[in-house]
Amino acid sequence: MKTWFKSLAAVCTSVVLGFGATVARAQDKELNLFAWSEYVPQSVIDGFTKETGIKVNYETYASNEEMLAKLSAGATPYDLVQPSEYTVEALIKADMLVPIDHSKIPNMVNIDPKFANPAYDPGNKFTVPWMAGTVGIVIDTDKVKDDIKGFADVFSGKYARRIVALDDGREWLTWVLNVQGKDINKITPEVMEGARPTLEKWIKQVKVFDSDSPNDKLLTGECDIGVLWSGEAAKLYKENKKYKYVLPVEGTHQFIDNLAIPKTARNKGAATAFMNYILRPEVSVLISEDFPYTNPNAAARKLLTPEQLENPASYPPADAKLELFHDIGTLQADVDKLYQDLRGGM
Repeated sequence: MKTWFKSLAAVCTSVVLGFGATVARAQDKELNLFAWSEYVPQSVIDGFTKETGIKVNYETYASNEEMLAKLSAGATPYDLVQPSEYTVEALIKADMLVPIDHSKIPNMVNIDPKFANPAYDPGNKFTVPWMAGTVGIVIDTDKVKDDIKGFADVFSGKYARRIVALDDGREWLTWVLNVQGKDINKITPEVMEGARPTLEKWIKQVKVFDSDSPNDKLLTGECDIGVLWSGEAAKLYKENKKYKYVLPVEGTHQFIDNLAIPKTARNKGAATAFMNYILRPEVSVLISEDFPYTNPNAAARKLLTPEQLENPASYPPADAKLELFHDIGTLQADVDKLYQDLRGGM
């Protein structure tokens, strides 16, 4: 049964349907979504279009830095972007986001309280959480019999040219800093220089750098160990229990990816409607099924199977040593340069 709430203003703005769906303003006929590659299920896009009539143009990026650079250039007026926590901080500082209208996103009540008031966006003034995850180690236990506990074990030299790892400079620097016992968010030129020798040694041991589909190299047997996003690790575990997921004993990054509306957006009504749509439990479950990261939607988690909830890559233990990234400003470019210089020297 559908309950329609009508008013004169709704004719020009939006109509709210039962079950928390929001149909965007009549003039919003499309939605330009700029998001991570392989991260938005086609079923979600198709369902949103079927319900609202809004066409979704989905363009992808491989890193927060790529997204930020393209958004800053302003060539394309994206309506929704999908930044991680530290990039949200950068976008807020740069005054590049539009505050969201919570009254038009009633499904925000479904967000787990742990994700409802993040330090990078108090009160979720600008963002709605999409998925959270960790960076961890995947081991093909048929090939690797050693007890791998952390980054130091992976890059000990024993597994050189058998490793697939993320192609992300900030992540790489963080792994070294974790091993060195340093604060991963207190990055200075001196800290980077101190990490350089270890970074150079570790990078040379990697066979494949891949942030998009790193699990493929483990499935094909090309690599035996991976340092991956947890959602990719969860897919491997679901495929075959021989793939063991380890959260590094030294500590690791927990990321939270979000939806946010840039100030340059032309279809803000459509963007708001999409935010509300993906927070429906039955829609959020579709995201978990295709991309088994940590779902921040508490109502959706109630619909997941015991097998999904017990996947160690999807839902880490409460005592895991995890830390969010913070924005490091212009030093990000220096981190990228350091990483690319070392990558280029291989």
